[in-house]
Amino acid sequence: MIKIIVEVEGMHCGMCETHVNDVVRRVGGVKKVTSSHSKGVTEVIAEDNADTEAIKAAVAAQGYGVGEMSVEPYEKRGIFSRHKK
Repeated sequence: MIKIIVEVEGMHCGMCETHVNDVVRRVGGVKKVTSSHSKGVTEVIAEDNADTEAIKAAVAAQGYGVGEMSVEPYEKRGIFSRHKK
């Protein structure tokens, strides 16, 4: 799994966040999406083979600006994850 962080310009309210989340969820391999209009960021949890360019294109097609994008490994943390050795 990977975590993709995308800077999104033009989100001004909760409805904008919803629009961005909806189009990103339709991209193959995406598992979870959260957006923040106040931070101007969308965070995506996806499978390793998710198409980052398709995510950018989906956001841009809705009329939002797409800035920097970073990709990092993601490991799900559960309730007892801090007890792992």
